[in-house]
Amino acid sequence: MTAVLQAQERKEFRGSALTRIRQDGNIPAVVYGAKLDSKSIYVSEADFTKIIRKVGRNGVISLELGGNKHNVVLSDYQADPIKHEVIHVDFLAVDMSKEITANVRINLVGDAPGVKDGGVLQQSMHELTVTATPDNIPQSVDIDVSNLQVNETLTIADIQTNSGYTINEGDEEVVASILPPRQEAEINSGEEQEPGTPDNEEGRETKSSEE
Repeated sequence: MTAVLQAQERKEFRGSALTRIRQDGNIPAVVYGAKLDSKSIYVSEADFTKIIRKVGRNGVISLELGGNKHNVVLSDYQADPIKHEVIHVDFLAVDMSKEITANVRINLVGDAPGVKDGGVLQQSMHELTVTATPDNIPQSVDIDVSNLQVNETLTIADIQTNSGYTINEGDEEVVASILPPRQEAEINSGEEQEPGTPDNEEGRETKSSEE
């Protein structure tokens, strides 16, 4: 059953009106998309937070506005960098029969043998862009690293997916790899100095030749 979120249309757009909306425990928002003209609205912060926790970042929400319900997904949001509170939300009205594109989090699962052998697991990609109908957009994609050895990599081509969505990344893109211990140490300490005569030794040799 789709979660329902109540929304009210905004009539005032001055800064003082937005401040009052937030002080009353609401979030200014906008909704636009399929068969719906762009509208400025606001929703309860508490209700919004509760629903997002329930359906996830890519879940479908039934937005009730003016007696009508619209299937929407969370398109974008702004957060206060200090308070970490959501201060504005963009909702995208969707047609449940048509595909949309969304970013999906990658979860690495399993224990890689290469890590047990002293290697270091490096995750090169943390999100995927996928295309699917709104109800088939996954909240996250689990990628199994339980067979990954030192010096081996997992690419997009290695990901096993169901037929519900399409991954919009190149097959050669690296998702994760196991770095050998020495390589990881070099990365942490910076580039190694090129072999050769140290600068101070070179200076002494030059000075001696001049004398």
